[in-house]
Amino acid sequence: MSRTARWRLGLGTSAVLLATAGLPAPAHAEDVTDYAITVDPAATGPTIDKTMYGVFFEDINRAADGGLYAELVQNRSFEYSTDDNKAYTPLTAWTVSGTARVLNDSGRLNDRNRAYLSLGAGSSVTNAGYNTGIAVREGETYDFSVWARAEAGGTLTVTLQDSGGTLATARRIAVAKNGWARYQAVLTATRTSTTGRLTVAADAATALDMVSLFPRDTYRHEPNGLRKDLAEKIAALHPGFVRFPGGCLVNTGSMQDYSEASGWQRKRSYQWKDTVGPVERRATNSNFWGYNQSYGLGYYEYFRFAEDVGAMPLPVVPALVTGCGQNKAVTDEALLQRHIQDTLDLVEFANGPASSKWGKVRAGMGHPKPFHLTHIEVGNEENLPNEFFSRFQRFRAALQAKYPYLKVISNSGPDDAGATFDTAWKLNRDAGVDMVDEHYYNSPQWFLQNNDRYDSYDRSGPKVFLGEYASQGNAFKNGLAEAAYMTGLERNADVVKLASYAPLFANEEYVQWSPDMVWFNNHASWNSADYEVQKLFMTNVGDRVVPSTATGTPSLNGPLTGAVGLSTWNTSAAYDDVRVTEADGRTLFSDDFSGDASRWTHTGTGAWTVQDGRFVQTDDAAENTMVQAGDPSWHDYDLHVEATKKSGKEGFLVAFGVKDTGNYYWWNIGGWNNTQTAVEQAVDGGKSTLVSKAGSVETGRAYDVDVKVRGRQVTLYLDGEEWGSFTDDKPAEPFRQVVTRDAKTGELIVKVVNAQAAAARTAIDLGGAEVASKAEVTTLAAAPDAVNTETATAVAPRTSTFTGVAAKFAYTFPANSVTFLRIRQR
Repeated sequence: MSRTARWRLGLGTSAVLLATAGLPAPAHAEDVTDYAITVDPAATGPTIDKTMYGVFFEDINRAADGGLYAELVQNRSFEYSTDDNKAYTPLTAWTVSGTARVLNDSGRLNDRNRAYLSLGAGSSVTNAGYNTGIAVREGETYDFSVWARAEAGGTLTVTLQDSGGTLATARRIAVAKNGWARYQAVLTATRTSTTGRLTVAADAATALDMVSLFPRDTYRHEPNGLRKDLAEKIAALHPGFVRFPGGCLVNTGSMQDYSEASGWQRKRSYQWKDTVGPVERRATNSNFWGYNQSYGLGYYEYFRFAEDVGAMPLPVVPALVTGCGQNKAVTDEALLQRHIQDTLDLVEFANGPASSKWGKVRAGMGHPKPFHLTHIEVGNEENLPNEFFSRFQRFRAALQAKYPYLKVISNSGPDDAGATFDTAWKLNRDAGVDMVDEHYYNSPQWFLQNNDRYDSYDRSGPKVFLGEYASQGNAFKNGLAEAAYMTGLERNADVVKLASYAPLFANEEYVQWSPDMVWFNNHASWNSADYEVQKLFMTNVGDRVVPSTATGTPSLNGPLTGAVGLSTWNTSAAYDDVRVTEADGRTLFSDDFSGDASRWTHTGTGAWTVQDGRFVQTDDAAENTMVQAGDPSWHDYDLHVEATKKSGKEGFLVAFGVKDTGNYYWWNIGGWNNTQTAVEQAVDGGKSTLVSKAGSVETGRAYDVDVKVRGRQVTLYLDGEEWGSFTDDKPAEPFRQVVTRDAKTGELIVKVVNAQAAAARTAIDLGGAEVASKAEVTTLAAAPDAVNTETATAVAPRTSTFTGVAAKFAYTFPANSVTFLRIRQR
């Protein structure tokens, strides 16, 4: 039976049942196979650096305070502000019994810790912690500390309780009369609870600051340490590097320091000098993602953690060009020079001798030996490539003049393609930059379609750091698509030198961005399906690629089909004169809205109404307000729409190839705060950008929008002028593989991704290699929509032994699976 016929009829019952169960079907020699993998063990592929895969930590989704940073008290220093979040006050997360005021005056603890609490005699304050409260475990020890000042002396009573009563024996602390001092007590939990509350009561008027409760059992038992379960999940990945602290934290907000001269600016870029030294003297800051960051987790802790997990530290510093929607270039020469010097000082802090100025600071914090910093990144996702690069060159020249061994990493903007990307890459290439950081978040389909992305990159040009990437979801189908893509990263290990999934952490109750690799709350954490994929690759890398080839999946690429749609995003817009005609001019659909809009189906948000012969979406705060009309089987047609922006932040969206609410194309004209125009493709709800250019629309002006669909090619016209075109004909190949060699164990590692609903019977030819008959097998297999949660782990690795290995053998890879075969060479 032919491969095609076999595909149509489906696999045998036993294979399907085993695949459904998530276990490998019996692997044995067969006359008929679906795929063939051929390995050439005599050929030499690229080496794979030990640092190939790492992690990127950014304080997003409460990843630091309330997350990796083990502090249990929220807003411990009473520094929360409306600068952080409009809903915040200095007493957010606190409740007061009696009298208490947060003051910002000369009585403060120090200039950089500006707010403190004045607690009246007989009064108390209670902290709610994060999520449902302060989580404690029976029998475990917790270290309480507070800075306090009482003019006449007094006593503090510290209690820990929940609605069920006492959680630890209360502690009484005598406060002396001699000004600010740090006081400590130890609490031992008598019960397990996730809803604890910490109360500090004063019998006399007392000033409080830095109210803290730390679990004794932190990662590596550091007193200002990391939450153990979260840190251990990172350590289990054996990351080659840790990139920190951002992300958008680095290149947004003011570039000024936190001082009287700058007006104590709160909305600042993340600057490393704010984050070292004693925690009570570290500055506070507004986090770009809508909350406060205390900087208890700072540069020293990042360096220590990277060292503890055996990873290369990779810090990112501001380039003095803002991004993440702000897009401004700082022109203050003195400020630029100060940041360049700060970056030079950072290298000294990391690598300098303990006798140097900043090496002495490091040593004073407990680490006299250097951290061996070798890579540093300047900037993050700047949308102004020329302005960014002129400043990047200044940083690079200064750093390499003083530290010639240092690799200084640039970036290519926020997208995988487009004008910014092309301009940035040309600048980087022409200047001979060491490495360029690429970022993209796309649909699973994009990852399946673009396994060959780096095949054509210049082998002698700058290397690639894939610093942020993910498909849009945390189901196993997302992990499968990412796994398929990672085989392409490894195959191109001579170009792609570093790669990290992003974001790393998300507190389930404080989510600004999803998907994420690890999810948690105040007492538990769990691995996403994507984490399991990353871990499998990161702990089975190998040292060198062994060249191999595989047959592909036959597919028939028919014409692009679908209905049409109209939408808006944070905009009110009016549409008129919608016409869909076949290639021969025959009308398929026409609506001038002289009547009602009964032929349109509203599938999104917002409010649509017919006004004065136009179809108007009136809510300029609504997102994705899609209405659609027509037949999903339409193909080879012309779409015409007249569109007018009425108000709001962006432009308008014209959709075509609409199959359902999660699968369509749309032309996003004046998107991204009316700065970009792009065609996006949605597949199962995840969007990818196919073509993008800078562009905006004018309010009140009518635009003629035309879309010409022929086969799988689409041409777009704005006001009669061709704007651009694309051809969507790349196959989303579900069967991908790569083979590497582990020099330490002498094993070939055959890595196969089968991202389809049928098992894949595969003939494997090891090119005459002499191998042992047994292979260690690790398999991830689950339903495509399977998701890991706090209470259920649907996606987890399973190990087994396969005894049918030979120079040529057959193996059946389960449906929807990632399989690693470790085969020992003799």
